[in-house]
Amino acid sequence: MASTHLLHTEDATQDLARYFAKLARVGDVILLSGPLGAGKSVFARAFLRAVCQNPALEVPSPTYTLVQTYQAPIGALSHFDLWRLGGPDELEELGWDEAREGIVLVEWPERLEDLAPQDALQLTLTVGADGVRSLSVEGWQDRLPAAGVVQAP
Repeated sequence: MASTHLLHTEDATQDLARYFAKLARVGDVILLSGPLGAGKSVFARAFLRAVCQNPALEVPSPTYTLVQTYQAPIGALSHFDLWRLGGPDELEELGWDEAREGIVLVEWPERLEDLAPQDALQLTLTVGADGVRSLSVEGWQDRLPAAGVVQAP
């Protein structure tokens, strides 16, 4: 079951990212989808800073390196940007299996193909004709209802 959240401002996107960061656990994979300009980088930076408990953390885009790894208080945190990935077979040399031992945030998860974990949290950002962004959330049913996220019918 999915829930959808309207994000009228960049601050709203960051607030929601910080909310999900509080729920993240070692072993989680968060898949962040959406078109260019939808707010994936804004969400990712806020999420990474919150998990690392460092609001001033420098968070460069991993578009060219494909992966950036951070040490958070709860363990390793890997941020993958798969926009330039040639295919899922290239993930092994990026350390995908090792990264899965920590928390993994993936932008452009469509490039994972069959390697996308079934139990991943799927977040999809979209931009409406009016310019308002929305975030659709699927997964983590065991955590989200208890945390107060209202599920859409």
